[in-house]
Amino acid sequence: MVNFAELASRIRSLAPSCGPARLVAVDGPAGSGKTTFALALGEELGAQVVRSDDFPVPWDEGPGAWFPALERAVLVPLAAGRTGSFRRYDWVRDAYAEVVTVPPAPVLLIEGVGTARRSAAHLLAWTVWVEAPEPVRWRRVAERDGPGLERQWRTWFAAEREWFAADGTRERADEIVTTA
Repeated sequence: MVNFAELASRIRSLAPSCGPARLVAVDGPAGSGKTTFALALGEELGAQVVRSDDFPVPWDEGPGAWFPALERAVLVPLAAGRTGSFRRYDWVRDAYAEVVTVPPAPVLLIEGVGTARRSAAHLLAWTVWVEAPEPVRWRRVAERDGPGLERQWRTWFAAEREWFAADGTRERADEIVTTA
């Protein structure tokens, strides 16, 4: 069980890593509980959470495809001490929605597959890897998205395994959390 108050205290004690912010990445495979974890930690920290689900990711482009948009719209401005922004993607409507503003702050959480990638490690103050047994993950994505996407999820799960193995994401994590 994670003690969010202790983890938040540890994160607050770190030096800023991306402009004025302590950038925290919450990474791990689909259905592992990343969003739930990131939102709870963000609440404890009083920090904004930017989710990979806020960006369009075509199934066939895999886990790495969305990150350049986050980097360009949020991380580059933040590193320079400026406010970033992006248009949130609404998956239900299949269209872009409102503009999300990301001002410089003491802590920013980024959550999603590929957030703790090796290429962004120099910007990260802390990384959390969230994992769950594959049957649990399958159940969660089916409950969340419906059984009609099983073929796409099978392709995505395989792409994630390949991505994480090549990137060494789990091995570089500061904190490993297992959910059930």
